[in-house]
Order: sequence, then structure tokens, then C-alpha cells
Amino acid sequence: MSTTQSERLRGLLEPLVSAQQLDLEEIEVSRAGRRGVLRIIVDSDEGLELDACAELSRAISQKLDETDAMGEGEYVLEVSSPGADRPLTEHRHYVRATGRLARFHLTGDGSGELVARILAVDEDGLDLEVPGVKGRKPTARRLAFDEIAKARVEIEFNRKDKKEEEA
Repeated sequence: MSTTQSERLRGLLEPLVSAQQLDLEEIEVSRAGRRGVLRIIVDSDEGLELDACAELSRAISQKLDETDAMGEGEYVLEVSSPGADRPLTEHRHYVRATGRLARFHLTGDGSGELVARILAVDEDGLDLEVPGVKGRKPTARRLAFDEIAKARVEIEFNRKDKKEEEA
């Protein structure tokens, strides 16, 4: 997708996404045979409900039908959440991942990998809990954003969600 098309689509769709109190994370245009595929990735602090996704999809479809932003060819519109394997790149991504286990690839002298639970996020970095190994207690660690080369949430199959913890 060209930069101008991406910018035009972002300018066109961002107000629709914001009106639903969602964040526009990504716009991707690709080909699937003769059809184009427009993939819109949105998220919010509370997560993405299926009804909100369907409502946003209808609003985006209507807006795209009113304009020529996708050209004259056929295309498929997909509106979805980022999924579990999305990299953490923005401050809001780390805030949303609070309480989750994450894998960090570190820069500089601390280079290497670190797997830790995100406890708190502020403007400068993260407060983490590094799980103990072989029966040892977890340890606290502070990680500044400039020490992080890449980060991604780790999938936990036995993790209790917030609702279960509150019950």
C-alpha cells in the first residue's frame, strides 16, 4: 500500500474509530487473487467486543462506499483486534498488558532476553516481576523503555483473568 493511500485511509477512518472510543492500530491493504483485502486493526483499554467490531465494520464499509479510497476494484473488509502475537510498541500497549507475562529482547549492556510480568507502567518504563527459577521467589526489576528492543506478550494457558481474581 502506498504511503499516500495509507495516510488517506487513516485520515478517513480514524474519526470513525475514535467515535467508538477505539484506537486505530494498523491499516493493511493486500491482494487475495483478484480482490483486494483491507485489514483494519483496532483496540481499546477494555478490549474489543464483537458487537463493537461489527458496528465499526458497518460504519467503515459505508464510509468507503461513499468515497473512492479503495478504487473501483472489489475488496474484502476485515475489522479485528490485534491478536495475542502483536508486538508491544506503544506506551498504551504496555499499559494494556499490565498483569501479563511478556518476553523482552533487550538492548545495550543488558542485551539478551527477559521474561517477566508487567506490574506497572509509567512514562519512563516498566516495573516487572521476574518469575523465580526452581522454587525461588520472584524478583522485582525496573526496565526503562530505551532498554527494550522488542517486546511481546507471552500466551499463558493457565492465567486467571481479572474477573476470576476479583471473584
